Amino acid sequence: MSNPKKRVYRDKVVFYCDKAGDWRWKRTASNGKIVGASTEGYGGYSNCRANFERQFDMNYIVKEGMG
Repeated sequence: MSNPKKRVYRDKVVFYCDKAGDWRWKRTASNGKIVGASTEGYGGYSNCRANFERQFDMNYIVKEGMG
Protein backbone atom coordinates (compact mmCIF):
# COMPACT_ATOMS: atom_id res chain seq x y z
CA MET A 1 0.00 0.00 0.00
CA SER A 2 1.43 3.38 -0.99
CA ASN A 3 1.71 6.27 1.40
CA PRO A 4 -0.09 9.27 -0.13
CA LYS A 5 1.51 12.66 0.38
CA LYS A 6 0.02 14.55 3.26
CA ARG A 7 -1.41 17.89 2.18
CA VAL A 8 -0.55 20.87 4.32
CA TYR A 9 -2.85 23.86 4.12
CA ARG A 10 -1.46 27.08 5.48
CA ASP A 11 -3.19 30.36 5.90
CA LYS A 12 -1.53 33.57 4.76
CA VAL A 13 -1.19 36.49 7.14
CA VAL A 14 -0.59 40.01 5.88
CA PHE A 15 0.56 42.82 8.15
CA TYR A 16 -0.10 46.21 6.58
CA CYS A 17 -0.25 49.92 7.33
CA ASP A 18 -3.66 51.45 6.56
CA LYS A 19 -4.36 54.94 5.17
CA ALA A 20 -4.58 56.38 8.70
CA GLY A 21 -1.06 55.11 9.46
CA ASP A 22 -2.18 52.31 11.78
CA TRP A 23 -0.89 48.74 11.49
CA ARG A 24 -3.39 45.93 10.96
CA TRP A 25 -3.32 42.21 10.12
CA LYS A 26 -5.50 40.03 7.91
CA ARG A 27 -5.57 36.21 7.83
CA THR A 28 -6.60 34.51 4.58
CA ALA A 29 -7.33 30.78 4.25
CA SER A 30 -5.82 28.66 1.49
CA ASN A 31 -9.15 28.96 -0.39
CA GLY A 32 -8.77 32.76 -0.53
CA LYS A 33 -11.42 33.61 2.07
CA ILE A 34 -10.61 36.05 4.86
CA VAL A 35 -10.93 34.15 8.13
CA GLY A 36 -9.65 36.77 10.54
CA ALA A 37 -8.62 40.41 10.80
CA SER A 38 -7.56 42.87 13.45
CA THR A 39 -10.47 44.76 14.96
CA GLU A 40 -8.39 47.85 15.60
CA GLY A 41 -5.35 49.62 14.24
CA TYR A 42 -2.04 49.59 16.14
CA GLY A 43 0.49 52.39 16.42
CA GLY A 44 3.40 50.13 15.54
CA TYR A 45 4.20 46.95 13.65
CA SER A 46 5.45 45.14 16.76
CA ASN A 47 2.20 45.78 18.64
CA CYS A 48 0.16 44.57 15.68
CA ARG A 49 2.22 41.41 15.34
CA ALA A 50 2.05 40.75 19.09
CA ASN A 51 -1.75 40.98 18.92
CA PHE A 52 -1.80 38.37 16.17
CA GLU A 53 0.62 36.06 17.97
CA ARG A 54 -1.50 36.14 21.14
CA GLN A 55 -4.43 34.75 19.15
CA PHE A 56 -2.84 32.35 16.68
CA ASP A 57 0.04 29.93 16.24
CA MET A 58 2.71 31.47 14.02
CA ASN A 59 2.73 28.39 11.75
CA TYR A 60 1.51 30.54 8.88
CA ILE A 61 2.98 32.03 5.77
CA VAL A 62 3.64 35.63 6.67
CA LYS A 63 3.75 38.36 4.06
CA GLU A 64 4.17 42.00 4.89
CA GLY A 65 2.74 44.74 2.75
CA MET A 66 1.33 48.21 2.72
CA GLY A 67 -2.42 48.79 2.62
